[in-house]
Amino acid sequence: MEHTLTPTVSVIICAYTAERWGWLLDVIESLRTQTLAPKEVLVVIDHNEELYERLAKTLDDVTVVKNTGPRGLSGARNTGVGLADSDVVAFLDDDAVAAPDWLERLMALYDDPEVLGVGGRVEPLWEVGRPGFFGEELDWIVGCSHRGLPRVASEVRNVIGANMSFRLDVIRTVGGFNHSLGRRGSTPLGCEETEICIRSTMGSPGGRIVYEPAALVRHHVPASRGTVRYMLSRSWSEGISKAQVSHVVGHKRALGPERRYVRSVLPRAFFSGIYDWARGDRSGLGRAAAFVAVVAYTSAGYLRGRQLAHVPGRPLNQPVLAGVSPWRDVQ
Repeated sequence: MEHTLTPTVSVIICAYTAERWGWLLDVIESLRTQTLAPKEVLVVIDHNEELYERLAKTLDDVTVVKNTGPRGLSGARNTGVGLADSDVVAFLDDDAVAAPDWLERLMALYDDPEVLGVGGRVEPLWEVGRPGFFGEELDWIVGCSHRGLPRVASEVRNVIGANMSFRLDVIRTVGGFNHSLGRRGSTPLGCEETEICIRSTMGSPGGRIVYEPAALVRHHVPASRGTVRYMLSRSWSEGISKAQVSHVVGHKRALGPERRYVRSVLPRAFFSGIYDWARGDRSGLGRAAAFVAVVAYTSAGYLRGRQLAHVPGRPLNQPVLAGVSPWRDVQ
């Protein structure tokens, strides 16, 4: 597969609600000050006519378009992919502000022709501060990088949806994002980025997905997501989404890093919480309890998702049995 030596990049932002208007403008502003300017910025509005008209009238230096696909994040992203005119497409959430060198850091990894996609670190910006029971190991629940991820550029199975990029020809070749996965409005489903990363590497033997923690975005976390209720709801939904992905690509590919996370990262976090509590940190016990609850709810969601996947009349996908390692350092 041939690629240009100096690839161009389009940035795609998907938005669905005017409630994030201020954050959306901040995200777009962060792209105006990049050390590496994008070739174009596409803002895809997901079936919200009022938001589309308002944004189109407000901005003249970005391309504002309507989602022409099914309602939801995957459909909106695919609309952007279909319109992009560049070598690489980078995705940024409508509430995630990019650091000034974000694009430069992502694009530096594409010097390697085997790199199919690159994602970066996502740090939470808590609206009312991090809750005491919310350990950093659980930051994936609010769409951010969790403790336990690589600290240097490393090959991974998948990157985080709020901060990811792919070669355009790769993402088009695999058919784009799966419409049956991903958020629809505020429903906390996900894993569409996991599934497309897996399909990308399956379709390009020797190809790699890389996590570059130096490529940083900061993700707004509203107070409503810092609650036990949201934590458990998101965990349940994650389990269902993982079951969907495992049904499509096979259990080994879908759950490899998760097994390592449950066996290694969470036990250390649990005992750390107990230790902190024993030393007088009252919130330590809450963190330990949260780790247990998240595993329980995610597991229950996964089992429920497996049941739904085998309901008579639902199409079954051919599983892929080959496994992949969680990550390896990139030289």
